[in-house]
Amino acid sequence: MNVSDVSLDQRALDGAAACLRNGGIVAYPTEAVWGLGCDPDDGEALARLIKLKSRDAAKGLILIAGDIAQLEPWLAGVTVEQREQLLASWPGPYTWLVPDNGRAHPLLRGEHVSLAVRVTDHPLVQALCAAFGGPLVSTSANRAGESPAMTADEVRDAFGAALVNDVILEGPLGGNPRPSTIRDLATGKVLRA
Repeated sequence: MNVSDVSLDQRALDGAAACLRNGGIVAYPTEAVWGLGCDPDDGEALARLIKLKSRDAAKGLILIAGDIAQLEPWLAGVTVEQREQLLASWPGPYTWLVPDNGRAHPLLRGEHVSLAVRVTDHPLVQALCAAFGGPLVSTSANRAGESPAMTADEVRDAFGAALVNDVILEGPLGGNPRPSTIRDLATGKVLRA
């Protein structure tokens, strides 16, 4: 997918970014499935998102960015070699568990000592992060135990009135057949292929 495949409606992006800044939740297409996101520094928004999904807060959430510069505050402490490994895989569908340097909100990290981070190659998500001015939370748009939404209509069906004051940012999926690969940066171990 390239930028020409996605209609980047600046008014819609600005509205979604304002929603995020005001503690709201935004549903948006990712590389493989629809995602739900919020401001990663807003504890109330994080708690609401976890409750909306009926998700175990101990699991933690993914931080998604439009470029690596947006992740810098969370990457302090990563070695030069580890940074090179990150850069070699991004942008793309690769989520890395990096050591939490104390910057992450506890609900973002969950019970873990690491934080899941990714730089997306989806042009709409890149544009949303740019409009917001930083990374956002990315978790699949589904309730715990259910299949992730594959369309905006499936998001509406799954969450209905629970998203009434939030934003569904229309756009196509990225074409990946499955969610991102998750690897531990410290060990190289693949946790989800």
